[in-house]
Amino acid sequence: MLKRQEGMTLLGFLIIAALAGLLVFAGIRLTPVYLEYMKVVTVLDGVKKEFDGTAVELPGLRRSIQKRFDIESVMIIHVQDIRIRKSGTGGYILDVKYAHKAPYIANINFVVDFQKTVEIVR
Repeated sequence: MLKRQEGMTLLGFLIIAALAGLLVFAGIRLTPVYLEYMKVVTVLDGVKKEFDGTAVELPGLRRSIQKRFDIESVMIIHVQDIRIRKSGTGGYILDVKYAHKAPYIANINFVVDFQKTVEIVR
C-alpha cells in the first residue's frame, strides 16, 4: 500500500512567500502616509479644542494651524490647502482634502485620498 504524500512543494512555498512579501512591503510603504494623515488630524483637532466656544478671526486660525504644522512637521499640505469657511452658527468649518502618492515598485504607485472636516462653534 502506497503512502500518500502531503504538504507544500518548494515552488508553492516560494509563491506564497512572494505574495506575503509584497503585502508586507505595501504596508511598509503606506505606513508613513497614514502617519502623516494622523498628524493632520491631530492639528485640526487641536485647533478645534483651542478655539471652540471662543470668538476667533480667520488670521488667528491660520496662524494657529501654521504653528501646529511646524511643530508636527507636516510637509504634505500647507495652510493654504485647508478650506476655511463660515458656518451657520457663526463659527468656522475647516475642511482638508488631499491625495498622497506613495511609490511602491518601479512605476507602480499607491494614491491614497484623505478628507477631514472640523467645525469650530462659537
